[in-house]
Amino acid sequence: MSLADYLAKNYLTADSKPEKKPKKRKRKDGAQSGLIIADDDALGWGAKATAGDEDDGPLNSMFDAHSAEFRKTKKNNWQTVGSAAPSSADQAAADAIIASAAAENQSRMIEDEEAPALDDTGAQMESGAHAGLQTADQVTAQLKRKQEAERQRFLAEGMERSGRGTETIYRDASGRIINVAMRRAEARKKAEEEAAKAAAQLEAQKGDVQRAEREKRKEALKEAKFMPVARYADDVELNEEMKEKERWNDPAAQFLTKTKKGKSVIGKPLYAGAFMPNRYGIRPGHRWDGVDRGNGFEKEYFAARNRRRDLKELDYAWQMDE
Repeated sequence: MSLADYLAKNYLTADSKPEKKPKKRKRKDGAQSGLIIADDDALGWGAKATAGDEDDGPLNSMFDAHSAEFRKTKKNNWQTVGSAAPSSADQAAADAIIASAAAENQSRMIEDEEAPALDDTGAQMESGAHAGLQTADQVTAQLKRKQEAERQRFLAEGMERSGRGTETIYRDASGRIINVAMRRAEARKKAEEEAAKAAAQLEAQKGDVQRAEREKRKEALKEAKFMPVARYADDVELNEEMKEKERWNDPAAQFLTKTKKGKSVIGKPLYAGAFMPNRYGIRPGHRWDGVDRGNGFEKEYFAARNRRRDLKELDYAWQMDE
């Protein structure tokens, strides 16, 4: 027994068979007939676009063509908009930065929560703490808050207000500004004058003979620039220089008919008489009266040197005899 029969027997009702809905047939525009009344003033989504619309027709056909080409192609035409996705290393670095920032914020929140409550209603002292009975934590927090406020104000004012990077101003005992550049120039000039004075004193300690020999060496070096490397027997300057030298053991000196009067290095005439030798070989001046006013040291010096040389020669002779 079917369900419909069971219901008809017991309840005197039965479900009628559902009617099939007729299928709508698609009608072509050309098959439509009859009179159509269209309202030109009707606006809204219900208004259908006419086939002869100049604006919608080409646009719809362009979209249809692009959609058809998109469906036919097998290549991925999706384009990435914006920056590329970060790599694993960049992502790890970004996660580390975010984690550190979050930890810092969390620690700051914990410090703010654990910080004691501050009461700003009381009188504030110069140190930043409030007057009255307070705990040590409250005083410490007030001092830290003032220090932080001063630091922020210092950073906001910049280098001009703080004086960082500016030139140091020096003052004397009376408060007047000292020109450092001028003082440095004066000190440099004074040092140069002292150095020149010391050099002049050192030069004054030298004798005329040393200065004359130094000038002679300078002249010899200047002339050596134009002098040939090899000097032969026919060199006129060399021969004249050799002739002007006086030698005590020259056997031909007595045959010279013309003798030049000797002059010292500084150009003064030499002493013509006899004199006691000295270890430096300095001749007496041309105005010396011949009186030895020394303490006899030079005489003893030469005697001791001659005695030492004689003993050395005698010792050698005795060794040769043995």
